[in-house]
Amino acid sequence: MRIIISFIPLFLSVILLQLSTSGIGPLDALSGLKLNFSNLQIGLLGSSHFFGFFIGCWWAPRLMGSVGHSRAFAAFTALGAIGIIAHTLTSNPYAWAIMRIASGLCVAGCYTVIEAWLNGKVTNQTRGRAMGTYRMADMGAAMLAQLLIGLLEPAYYISYNLLAILCCLAILPLTVTKASQPQTPTTPRLRPKLALQRSPLATFGVVIAGLTASSFRMVGPIYGESIGLRADQIGYFLALSVLGGAIAQYPIGWLADKYDRRRVLISLSLATIVACTITIVFAKHGTVYILTSSFLFGFFTWPIFSISAAHANDFSNSEERVELAAALIFFYAVGAIASPLFTAQLIQYFGPSSLFIFFSIGHLALIVFGISRSRVRPTNEVRTPYVSIPRTSFAIGRLLRRSRK
Repeated sequence: MRIIISFIPLFLSVILLQLSTSGIGPLDALSGLKLNFSNLQIGLLGSSHFFGFFIGCWWAPRLMGSVGHSRAFAAFTALGAIGIIAHTLTSNPYAWAIMRIASGLCVAGCYTVIEAWLNGKVTNQTRGRAMGTYRMADMGAAMLAQLLIGLLEPAYYISYNLLAILCCLAILPLTVTKASQPQTPTTPRLRPKLALQRSPLATFGVVIAGLTASSFRMVGPIYGESIGLRADQIGYFLALSVLGGAIAQYPIGWLADKYDRRRVLISLSLATIVACTITIVFAKHGTVYILTSSFLFGFFTWPIFSISAAHANDFSNSEERVELAAALIFFYAVGAIASPLFTAQLIQYFGPSSLFIFFSIGHLALIVFGISRSRVRPTNEVRTPYVSIPRTSFAIGRLLRRSRK
């Protein structure tokens, strides 16, 4: 209990940061619709966020190693607050895209600091409790942030000011804590080929996870508006997906540890296609059906990254697992950057159902590839434990930074 109490400032910073940065994506999408942005421009906002996220993963450990955890956290949070509040200065979508790069930098940098702090202070005996509490705070605030969308007026300066205030408040708990900062470890460089060498299926799985997660989060509001959902209903639509993913972690993790991970991955992709089909078929039958399908979609989709990572680690040794994690996250980020821009265009030209058709095609490809890989080599009987991965920023950031001599 003492270790959990010592991390209260970090958890408070996580909650405040998540309320701010998880709210800006859907708020931007709804604001863009109100300001008559094209779907392409709204998709650009989502892609810009993940581009900033990717840059932040590379830069954050360097800055943290130079100025320390607290100062780095303050710097990245300031960038995020600037990016949010600058929305009120112009309604130009391309200027907003630059601001969303700042928000992506903020997310990557702040979570790099928080997760580095946690991992640097816990022991093997306390890691489970500390990371579990962190996961609860992170996902709870993420769900609440989606619900806030129903209360914030799109394209209104007060809405952006409130999110900027929350972002600024996130600085206080971590920067005023008396807890000592952990040392920043030296790390090797990024090797994307390592993921392909260890598990092509896992690599493809994280790409699909990136394509799916980024489009649902950033383009989901466009889908919701296209089928007639109100702003508060869009918030429920997004929040229930997060809730489904959170609930799925334990049962899916148990299955992934007990059975062949490839079969679990294939089964999840098949279930995702079913959830997408339900969403398409019942989209016009009422809000209850839409919200239920969102929960099912999140339940079957969000664990795919963690299962793919666990499968790749089954074929690696302990010395290369840090580099392997970074390589997987690299491919996740590639998918996440490209997807919102593409799927926003799909909805514009082919209608809202095309978003979930796109998801289905991606998961169908994952099923076919998974079956083909199952015939190439047997599964590894010695498995690493399944771990739910809430954030990818710290892992990729550590791995992109070269060791300092």
